[in-house]
Amino acid sequence: MNDTLQKLWDILIELSASIGLKILLAIAVLVIGLLLIKYLVKFIVKSKGFNKIDKTVQTFIKSALSITLKILLIISVIGILGVPLTSIIAVLASAGLAIGLALQGALSNFAGGIMILVFRPFKVGDFVDNGTHMGTVDSITIFYTRLLTIDNKLITIPNSTMTTASITNFSAKELRRVDFKFTASYKNDVEKVKRVLTEIAESHPLVLKDQPIMSRLFTHGANSLEYILRVWCQAPDYWTIYFDINETVKKEFDAQGIEIPYTQMDVHIKGNNIAE
Repeated sequence: MNDTLQKLWDILIELSASIGLKILLAIAVLVIGLLLIKYLVKFIVKSKGFNKIDKTVQTFIKSALSITLKILLIISVIGILGVPLTSIIAVLASAGLAIGLALQGALSNFAGGIMILVFRPFKVGDFVDNGTHMGTVDSITIFYTRLLTIDNKLITIPNSTMTTASITNFSAKELRRVDFKFTASYKNDVEKVKRVLTEIAESHPLVLKDQPIMSRLFTHGANSLEYILRVWCQAPDYWTIYFDINETVKKEFDAQGIEIPYTQMDVHIKGNNIAE
């Protein structure tokens, strides 16, 4: 009896030692592998050839390369632990439907990333609006697109959302038109108001002089006349011109005696009997 127990104990020790060594080796391979992947990806990213690639493609390749190498590393670690890969494949195959449903979102995001790279609705550095969020494209990875908002918040959006949404790309064209609407009193001379608006636009250094400047009476309002002013500029200068001209118009209207009326309503009382 004692001999049997001793043999069982010896076998248990041998198995523990063998399994323990495999676990230690697997952990070592995992840690070293993750470090090697990190430095390998950094080395590739910093190479001269990689820097010649478009930035949009760079972020996608970097993300895809990192994920692929990590998957291969995990497979290697499983092999070191002695788990038969055929068994794992069989389990994955039998659970294919459940895995497919679980990975449906990830696969659609991956497909969305491919579509963004192929059709190029936007690229890194573009200022876009997807109907929910607006910002500069910071990066496009294998699954997500990141937008940096004007108040410096980083928003991570699934690629599937970016491919199904209506995207407004404000950086797609070099030139942009800035549209303004201003109101002036019915008492003011129409030609004078148009002339003042045109002079303000022509005097701004960032307004493109080789593009048409339009200053016209737009509509007759209840309390005022509405004028439109349209100018062209380089896309990065849009907001500078927008704010500058709005401020300048107020100052010039005051200086030129052009009245900016406020909404008002005249009340006429009929009859002599007024309830007290």
